[in-house]
Amino acid sequence: MRLPLPQTRNLQPNHIAEVVATATTEFVAQCLEPDDLSFPLMPAFGSWVKSPQQENEGAITYGVVYHATTVPIDSVHRAVALGLSLNELREQQPQIFAMLKTEIKVVLLGFTAGDRVYQHLPAQPPQIHQAVYACDADEIVRFSEELYFLRTLTQMSSAPVDELVSAVLRDVYQIRKCDRPWLVEAGRKLGILLKDDYDRLGAILSQVHP
Repeated sequence: MRLPLPQTRNLQPNHIAEVVATATTEFVAQCLEPDDLSFPLMPAFGSWVKSPQQENEGAITYGVVYHATTVPIDSVHRAVALGLSLNELREQQPQIFAMLKTEIKVVLLGFTAGDRVYQHLPAQPPQIHQAVYACDADEIVRFSEELYFLRTLTQMSSAPVDELVSAVLRDVYQIRKCDRPWLVEAGRKLGILLKDDYDRLGAILSQVHP
């Protein structure tokens, strides 16, 4: 039997998940259970999250969500179609919500320490059971002033890279209030990283919109 994660009440703002597996380049986090009978909020593909580094006070690790899944909490119980609406599930099968977990995989893009932003891997990834928070707009704008993080995204092998890059650029572009010069510079950077594969570059940028 799993130990339940803390519910969202009495937690800091934007606290959405907790690290349950960690590695040098990424981590897996389990989304926190809501107060009511509903499924945990699943962060959007390409959305930005952060996790404080407990061993280095003031340092924060940043990354983006590249995979999300909701599955049974163990390999014995398997989800089956019940033909019920969400409200009917709450009334007739409330135990369903305790038998499922929502997890996200996050690729690490860099970290901050004090007033400085570093767009390379931290010396250590977030530790097990560290909190994961959704980033606010100011943090994303600050981190995305430089575009070195695009290299990390384009070199991934465990994600749909082009779709992920498009989702990240689209998110940042909207948060930066449709900053056209920033998008043009991002396109130039991508052109270099993709070795002038203009068809691929065009497909990525075509998905970036207000």
